[in-house]
Amino acid sequence: MMRLGIAAGLFALAASAAQPARAQDRVLLQLDWIPTGEHAAYFSGAVRGAWREQGIDLQLTRGYGSGDTVNKVAAGTAAFGVADISAVMAARARQNTPVRAIMQVYTHSPHSLFVLRSSGITNFRGLEGRRIGITPGNSHRLYFPEVARRAGTNPDRIQWVNTDASAMAALLISRRLDAAPFFAIHHYYQNKAAQRAGEEIVVLPFVETGFAIYATTLMTTDEVIQRNPDLVRRFLRGAATAFTWANENQEQACRAHVQRNPEVELDDCQGSLRATMSYVFNEHQRQTGLGRQDAARLRFTWEQVAASQQLDANWNYAQSVDLSLLP
Repeated sequence: MMRLGIAAGLFALAASAAQPARAQDRVLLQLDWIPTGEHAAYFSGAVRGAWREQGIDLQLTRGYGSGDTVNKVAAGTAAFGVADISAVMAARARQNTPVRAIMQVYTHSPHSLFVLRSSGITNFRGLEGRRIGITPGNSHRLYFPEVARRAGTNPDRIQWVNTDASAMAALLISRRLDAAPFFAIHHYYQNKAAQRAGEEIVVLPFVETGFAIYATTLMTTDEVIQRNPDLVRRFLRGAATAFTWANENQEQACRAHVQRNPEVELDDCQGSLRATMSYVFNEHQRQTGLGRQDAARLRFTWEQVAASQQLDANWNYAQSVDLSLLP
């Protein structure tokens, strides 16, 4: 009896060993822009196996703006995307594009204007009569009327100068612009360039006027949510693990990021990641939970998106969000 039991156990062990390991789901994540330190959590998470542990072989590819990412995810080019929630909402409201935000990454927007300390500009009122650089369709320009209203600034007294995005920082540092629109998380490495020219960049964040709207999200399509909710759950568990670890181990996260993206300097990565994590882990996140939203802030976000893009303010914006699969 004992021999038979042992034999049966050995047979079962051999049979299980002969079974092939579960195949990993190969998944593409489309970023919103080039992989700066802002994206270190994704790359370090992939390197460390945050998604592999969930049965996902995650591949990452650079983005060309949130609007382009939304279109590519909607077309099935990528299963998941990193995009501003305004792009997700606008695509759904305007063209009924079947996309949804599935995890709120930034609890408030890093929209800001960069100015030089030598300019003497210390607040939004100081921008009156000055030249601000802008690119066509830039969300900073679309949101600025509400920011100006809150700051007591007359937007009609500001001169907007169309310029190429890649030249914006150089034009500001050379004082050919008085202000330039940037996400605050990019201050560290832009300021390094300013310091080499004997200048210093000061940040004027939109949020300081009370303009607190949601920004970067993880998103996917209705079809992926409906046909493979388990994949979405596992993807989001991997994302939560990746962000939590990167926040607690920022230097290591950046070393892994730079290993995958050698064009990024380690110091620049750390500066950007440090700023980025303040938009992910903060008092709002502690109150709502990682990746979740506050109903009032979500409503205010839609009101600003609708006003800035001439969309129907009464449209049901809730249909552009589905957080039900968050861990």
